[in-house]
Amino acid sequence: MHRVCHGRATHAAVAVTCAALVLTVTVTGTAAAQPAHRADAARQVLSANDGWGAHGTGTTGGAAADRAHVHTVTTWEEFKAALADGGSAPKIVKVKGTIDADGPDCTSFQAPGYDFATYLDTYSPQNWGRDRTLDDEPADSPEGLRRASAARQDAYIKAFVPANTTIVGIGKDAGFKGASLQIKDVDNVIVRNLAFESPLDCFPQWDPTDTADGNWNSEYDSAVIYGSTHVWIDHNTFTDGDHPDSTHPYHYGRIYEQHDGELDVVKGADYVTASWNVFRDHDKTILIGNSDSASTAAVDRGHLKVTFHHNLFANLVERAPRVRFGQVDSYNNHFVAEAGYGYSYGIGMESQLVAEHNAFTLTDGITAGSVLKKWKEAPLTAEDNYVNGVRTDLIAVHNAEVPGETLQSGAGWTPTLRSRIDPARAVPGIVGHRAGAGRLG
Repeated sequence: MHRVCHGRATHAAVAVTCAALVLTVTVTGTAAAQPAHRADAARQVLSANDGWGAHGTGTTGGAAADRAHVHTVTTWEEFKAALADGGSAPKIVKVKGTIDADGPDCTSFQAPGYDFATYLDTYSPQNWGRDRTLDDEPADSPEGLRRASAARQDAYIKAFVPANTTIVGIGKDAGFKGASLQIKDVDNVIVRNLAFESPLDCFPQWDPTDTADGNWNSEYDSAVIYGSTHVWIDHNTFTDGDHPDSTHPYHYGRIYEQHDGELDVVKGADYVTASWNVFRDHDKTILIGNSDSASTAAVDRGHLKVTFHHNLFANLVERAPRVRFGQVDSYNNHFVAEAGYGYSYGIGMESQLVAEHNAFTLTDGITAGSVLKKWKEAPLTAEDNYVNGVRTDLIAVHNAEVPGETLQSGAGWTPTLRSRIDPARAVPGIVGHRAGAGRLG
């Protein structure tokens, strides 16, 4: 079989590497038979037509890395150093075991003088009210000291991924606790076979004006794709791990929210494929486009092209995903809704969502009309989806159950970049056996 290698460099060494890939790379993301001698997962590239990530030059990550730029890491410090080595030269970073990026504990990030009890007293609704934010508080105020403490944590738990990089877990137990991967303003990145336990924000900010009752707002996604292109997120598992929201306290009558998203795609990012991942046990899961504002629209409009296929979304509250602006193709995914479920697909500003050939397993008390949530007027395509084994028109049932939020059919485009499309009724079994970290190959 002849294959096209989407290499970015043209010098002789890369040509030889690319030729080797043509002979050895396996087709991923399908149920196709595998060759007897499986290619090194670290040098696998995204297959042609496998979602938006395959558009144009495709996604090859660090497949062309020379030996000097192949690293195996077991600590957070080693991981950051490996990413920094060689700039944007092709590189492969192999993660062995679970790497803890949390640091010693939250107190280690506290700025001198910061005291949470003082923070709670100063900004309580009784003392501060609910009609002004904390944005103008000076540096020596409790909020200023919180910001300084947050900056210390930010510098520690964020890891910036350069262009032309593959990050891959080795074996069945590789991953990160408390890490935030920043795929920011780069091209050509692959992240595979890793278990992510969501970062825990030590210093959430209180916003008295967020809803009528105020809210605690946190930072740090497990991975954020910010202004980047050609990214493949494959065979990973995203969870809240040992720190589910149920363990968080309440202050001012609101949950002290210490989690943000599991995977966000924002700020004009483009050509992303997320395949064979598990997203589970989380609240605000995936955000495509982070604002309705005019300034954000100027950046995001015409971008945010993302494909989701063969992923498991289980025990989530919302945003699987919530979409603004982007052309998002979601097919052959399995959604399992349990107690506390809000919705799966959020239909936002100028979104063009195509949701087809998916399976939904809803527990008692959760209705098919709640799968979709309308935030803004934006037509979508939703065909051949099955709810509890029955083919269901998601738009029709939503409109019948929520007549005040009528959705229109017809996203206005037809996806062409798809790998194998499985029958929707077979998706729960296929995804259940093959999605997530530790199941690559």
